[in-house]
Amino acid sequence: MTLTASTRAGSPLDRPAPPPLRLNLLGGFELIRCGRSVPVALGSQRLVSFLALQTRPVLRRYVAGTLWPHKNEARATANLRTVLWRLSPLEIVDVAPNHLRLAPAVSVDLSDALAAAARLLDPAVPLGEVGFDDSLLACELLPDWYDDWVLTERERIRQLRLHALEALCVRCTEEGRAAAAIAAGLAAVAAEPLRESSHRVLVEAHLSEGNQAEALRQYLHYRDLLRDNLGVEPSPRITSLVAPMLEFVPTT
Repeated sequence: MTLTASTRAGSPLDRPAPPPLRLNLLGGFELIRCGRSVPVALGSQRLVSFLALQTRPVLRRYVAGTLWPHKNEARATANLRTVLWRLSPLEIVDVAPNHLRLAPAVSVDLSDALAAAARLLDPAVPLGEVGFDDSLLACELLPDWYDDWVLTERERIRQLRLHALEALCVRCTEEGRAAAAIAAGLAAVAAEPLRESSHRVLVEAHLSEGNQAEALRQYLHYRDLLRDNLGVEPSPRITSLVAPMLEFVPTT
């Protein structure tokens, strides 16, 4: 049975439920209770953040080894015990004999964003039911943190955001919502200027609205970026979208 990290006496059923906690990881660590930020020491922040990124309970030994990779097992385990003791008043970590997990009552901004992105990428979910807010993924995961486990997750989230923005652009284009499509496409292009798929869906959004000049301008901008940065040309797939107009563009 899962136990809380609290050391107070009595059955959990005898105590009132703690106020809900909101954990923000995008743009920086912040723990909020009742609308107020809760101070958390850096070592405790690392444990809470690591658990928030897991999809299931994880072994205590694995947590200790990941968070303190340069310590021997005994020291890493001792460090983990100390952090759990410091966090116990917050009741934010569920502690079992061999496993740890973030308490289910803690809501996490990243989890909300990932769920919305997954709905957006699922064609079976109507666009009106997606509830995707790009601002949820607009910020980096824990900027200025350089642990390997953070860097890996940060890149995964960046890729997911790009795919979500492109999907949003495409779906809005298909539904005739040109302004929303273009806004999503521009956000994707701004996030990764050399990513062709982002430029392509943005060109298609312009064309769907009948703005051939805008589509051509976007293509030429992308072509110049590729030439200047990589010394290559755009693929035939994106070039074919504006091919009829290219004959009017001076050769450079």
